[in-house]
Amino acid sequence: MDSLTHGSFIWLEAVCAERNVARRYTVALSRDLFGASIVEFAWGRIGTKGQGRAVSFACQDEAARFARQLLRRRASAPKRIGVPYRAVSLTP
Repeated sequence: MDSLTHGSFIWLEAVCAERNVARRYTVALSRDLFGASIVEFAWGRIGTKGQGRAVSFACQDEAARFARQLLRRRASAPKRIGVPYRAVSLTP
């Protein structure tokens, strides 16, 4: 997950029946028609529409840094929700 480039897509899930946790989190990096870097991320309970957001950056490095920050936050899930996220799909 360190080599985040345009076209990268990451799908994470945290599932634990005992804790009633069924969460998903996706992060996608892309480029718009004007050359700006876009980080799209979405979250919610598995099986629901959930929520999402897109953030635009002028520089690809800033977009990759933002995406890494999002993934670092997901890595701290065991401390916060008691269940780790696992990678379901990774596209570098």
